[in-house]
Parts: sequence; structure tokens; C-alpha cells
Amino acid sequence: MAQLTPVLTANWGDDKPWTLEGYTASGGYAALRQSLGMDAGDLVSMVKASGLRGRGGAGFPTGMKWGFLPAPDGGPRYLVVNADESEPGTCKDIPLMLANPHVLVEGVAITSYAIGCHHAFIYVRGEVVHVYRRLLKAVADAYAAGHLGKNIHGSGFDLDVTVHAGAGAYICGEETALLDSLEGRRGQPRLKPPFPAVAGLYARPTVVNNVESIASVPAIVTGGADWFTSMGTEKSAGHGIFSLSGHVTRPGQYEAPLGITLRELLEMAGGVREGHELKFWTPGGSSTPIFTAEHLDVPLDYESVGAAGSMLGTRALQIFDETTSVVRAVARWTDFYAHESCGKCTPCREGTYWLKQVLHRLEAGDGEEGDIDTLLDVCDNILGRAFCALGDGATSPITSAIKYFREEFEAGMHTPASELFPPNRSALFDYTPRRTGAAAGVVPA
Repeated sequence: MAQLTPVLTANWGDDKPWTLEGYTASGGYAALRQSLGMDAGDLVSMVKASGLRGRGGAGFPTGMKWGFLPAPDGGPRYLVVNADESEPGTCKDIPLMLANPHVLVEGVAITSYAIGCHHAFIYVRGEVVHVYRRLLKAVADAYAAGHLGKNIHGSGFDLDVTVHAGAGAYICGEETALLDSLEGRRGQPRLKPPFPAVAGLYARPTVVNNVESIASVPAIVTGGADWFTSMGTEKSAGHGIFSLSGHVTRPGQYEAPLGITLRELLEMAGGVREGHELKFWTPGGSSTPIFTAEHLDVPLDYESVGAAGSMLGTRALQIFDETTSVVRAVARWTDFYAHESCGKCTPCREGTYWLKQVLHRLEAGDGEEGDIDTLLDVCDNILGRAFCALGDGATSPITSAIKYFREEFEAGMHTPASELFPPNRSALFDYTPRRTGAAAGVVPA
């Protein structure tokens, strides 16, 4: 069985690891000092050689993204950290920033030095106020210790870091929508090209990376590219945080090499909850095609998951046992995507609305002949035609669920999902339906 590889999570159990003192006690900011003595180009080459790929979903090589920036022209260039984590089932960046914010700050400083950036931004989800405050404190402490600001550690390198709280729009996880929001405009995706590397924040060259991607940089600097490539697979190198939630005995964050399987992770997590068996699961959040028990041994790396018909995404492994209605689960996800559609393009704006209507009809047992074909047809009209990936992601759970569990959708023509799969059986906690009116002892006025 593969072993856990605590790197980003290594100090989570320490005494107050989120403080500057706690972080430096475990070797924090040594990588920054080492980096400032290196040539910036060598840092970019090191990250390229490490094989680090974006940990936010798409898996694009991080060092290659840095290398896309045009030659310096005397104007500013920016680093933007996408901390707007909001994919259903995804919960790795928020606990990382809460438990170990300084590793992100150090990664921001190293990355900024490597790409020639003197003003970096961390765009964090506004609802997580506790994380926002912790990041503000970490940045303030880093300034006070000389890790940020003017002439960092006598190197001649200057860097300012701004922590910005978004307003809570899922679409702002898309990098260009995030940039528009950061500039004070409505968060909607931009037409590409030009790509952010050429014309990003304030129309200047910009690198946009995920929290976990940037937080992985300090360890690569101190450990070296060969150390990082010694973990994971040939094309999906290194370690990553896997978020297990749902019907699992011990849900939580498991940091392991890429290429580990769900079967191995479940062994570490105590398996599916007692007395039940795995029915379906998501390998990378709700916007990735679902898997079933037959995929337990698929290596969780970008290539293997893709070859099996899904995407590794954010490594948000939502586990569902046999008590769960697939139709109900997919309907809830679709509610989310319909609500979070920014409305810029017709396929997503209108398509997710109609998907939602049909799914709720099937969930209620009021499905009509042809509803399943309608779902597939609408998904086909969204896929590849939406302005950004939100539309494509909204279709993935629907098409894959119909592929593996078509009979449940057909049952929606005559039987409510609540009868086939009573909600109290799949609830993780004591399930007591809300009582209102006379049933609750309330006498109408």
C-alpha cells in the first residue's frame, strides 16, 4: 500500500503552526533565503524539472506557465494566487491556509522573485472570514520579519503582497473572471486569447496559480527537483492533498503521492462507513464525471483518471454508498451550477436552468417520456459551446450518472427518489424531518 507523504501537512499537528514562530521552528522561510541567492531563471528551471503541475484542477505544468511570461519590458508583472476554493466537495486550500498560511506566503515570495513580480495578490473566498484574517496576520508578520517589503533580506528584491477577499462567486475560480473581479468589475470570464501571461491583471503579464501549487514551491527549493519527482508517477510527479468526504469512516485530508488509488486511501480512512458499500464517487469534485466501485484501483494521477473517463481535478473524493440516490445527488449539484452561472453565455445560462427543471421532475417521480434523452441533448448543446469550463463541468455528473445508473433515472418516471432511497438512510447525522404547524404544536394565529 502506498504511504502518506506529509509535506504541506507535516506541521499541522504542531503547536500553533499558523504562527510565524511555529513555521520558522519547522524550517520555514529557509527556502526563501536560499532562493534569493539563486538566479531567477534557475528557479524557473527547477520548478519545470520538478514536474509540478497545477493543483487547482487543470493540471497544467507550473514551471511552463511561469515561462510563458514575455521578456521584461520595464512595466509591472503580477502573481495572483487563486484561493477562491468553491468546487463542491473540495476542501484542501482552506485548511492549508488555516493551518499553515506562511508556507503560502513563502511560496508567493519565491515565485514572485522567480518571475520578476513586485506586487502579488492572494484572492481568497470572502465567506471564509477566519481564513482571510489568518492570511492578513501571516502577511503582516512576514513584513515585520523582513520576508516581504523593501530589500528583502538585503537581496535588493522588493515585494508587496495584497490579500483580497472576493464576494463569493463560484465563477471567480475561473482565472480570468477572478482577474476582472480583482480589478473591481463583475466576475465574468474573458475571451482568450490574450491569455493572462500576456495581458492579465491590469492588462499586464500575469501568472495565476492555485494555493497548493504555490505552497509546494518552498519544499521543491529545499528538497530539489529530483526529490519531488521521486514521488508520484512519471507524468504526474509529487504529492497532493486528497480530500475524502461523505460516507467514509474517517473523512479528512490525506497527503499522498499522485498515483495512489481510492482503495488505498479508503484503507487509510477506515473504509466506507460500517455496514455499507461503495456505490459511486467523484475523483475531482462535482464537476468531474463520477466513478463507481469498478474504478477503485484507478491510479489517481492526471493520465490514468483521464484514460478512465474522468478528471483528477481538485482531488475532492466524495464517497457515496448504496443508500444514496444518484438522481438526487446530481440534481443538487446541478442546482449549484445553475445558481452560480454568471449568465454571460447562452448555453450555460439557459442550459443549466433546463437541466435543473428536468432533474427535479425525475427526482419527484414525475418524469416524462424522453426526459433522459432531453438531459443528454441539453448536455451535448452545452459541452464545448459554453464560454468557460463551468458549463462543461455542469454536464459531467449528469452524463456519467446516466451512463452508470440509467435505471435510476428511468425509475424517476414513476417513483420519487425519496421512496427508493429514503434520505434518513444516507444522512451522516441523526435525521429528523422538520415539523411545522400543528404537527409541531404551533397553533395558527
